[in-house]
Amino acid sequence: MKHLGRTLPFQGPEGQFVPDSIAEVKYLRLGGIEQWVMIRGESVANPPLILLYGGPGLTEMGFFRHFNAPLEKSFTVVYWDQRGSGKSFDRKLPSSSMTVEQFLSDLEELVDQVCKRLGKKEVVLYGHSWGSALGVLYTARHPEKVAAYVGSGQVGDWAAGESSSYDYVLAEAQRLNHRKALKKLRAIGPPPHDARRLLIERTWAQRLGGELSARTFWTWGRVLLGGPEASVFDLPNLLRGFRFSLDTMWAEVSKLNLLKAAPVLQVPVFFFLGRRDHWVPNEASLAYFEALTAPSKRLVWFDESGHEPFVDEPARFNTLMAELVRPVAVSPRKQRAPDLLPV
Repeated sequence: MKHLGRTLPFQGPEGQFVPDSIAEVKYLRLGGIEQWVMIRGESVANPPLILLYGGPGLTEMGFFRHFNAPLEKSFTVVYWDQRGSGKSFDRKLPSSSMTVEQFLSDLEELVDQVCKRLGKKEVVLYGHSWGSALGVLYTARHPEKVAAYVGSGQVGDWAAGESSSYDYVLAEAQRLNHRKALKKLRAIGPPPHDARRLLIERTWAQRLGGELSARTFWTWGRVLLGGPEASVFDLPNLLRGFRFSLDTMWAEVSKLNLLKAAPVLQVPVFFFLGRRDHWVPNEASLAYFEALTAPSKRLVWFDESGHEPFVDEPARFNTLMAELVRPVAVSPRKQRAPDLLPV
């Protein structure tokens, strides 16, 4: 069952409609199938910001709406459940359509429709984890349509990152003398992993890092299914979509190497990295940042964050998006000056 949901309009202090605001949710036809898209912003004059979620197969709309709604003051935010995930999941979707090339084509159609709807020529892309690979590949292909790119959990050489992640969790299990973890991790062996082995490695990375508990699952579930946009009826498709997407795409995406596929981006670039990210380890993100050629690039550290800085340090994330990224996005392209200083 698909649940479109509804999204509340922007209202002033006395309940009046905010002029030039936008709050709409619908299914758009992208790549020949219906995909769920929500657009929210206090002013359509603001630059569009398309959120590219992780996974593949994770819908993070609930997290962004819960923790990052202030972004809607500075940007017109586009929330997109990608092909095969969340509200866009469909049991009839062929596995053969779940390719990186198809997702790039879907994103191209989305960008064009968003620009047409809002009367813009460019968008800002924020990519998280898998979304950071999608965002970089799209930006490399269509720089004229991207005002700025921001990445978290930023993929570089994906295979190298997976090896670093496994080495970290195995070393932690040895340090803690956690026999069950050691048994499970040694049983799956080092990467490359399939989707099943990946989930085992990721689970232990979270557990040994103290970030996974029954309370965590309860909190995540409450956030993801809270608000008028979501419903408990979404839950089956959230789970099915995640496993379907991971099973069908992992073999391809885990071989991506952006150092080779996208060594140059012709737009301003920001990396917002969590110091405690062990899913996409910092050394993998930094290797790509250092190798990347761009007109400007800026590295921002989130010292209290893991894989999701927008969840772990939302106030800082929202502020820096408004203060660092928005000015670049609204300035004329020829005035987007270099800035190589970390924050």
